[in-house]
Amino acid sequence: MNALGILKDIIGSLTTILISLVALGVVAGVVFGGNVPFVGGVLDNLLGLVMSLGDAGLVGLIVLAVLLDMYKS
Repeated sequence: MNALGILKDIIGSLTTILISLVALGVVAGVVFGGNVPFVGGVLDNLLGLVMSLGDAGLVGLIVLAVLLDMYKS
């Protein structure tokens, strides 16, 4: 059981790092434009995700609620 706890901690840490990198990519894309290496597509991908969830209507809202609940846990 201890191995599962360690794995859960590692996955949680990696998720936190990746979310921070996405936030950094969004900020860099807004400040410097879309031509920044390694972050040019982050803002476009995030906007595409938001648009696809918005186009899905109620299902998109439910998916967003589930994702936010998973993030809080």
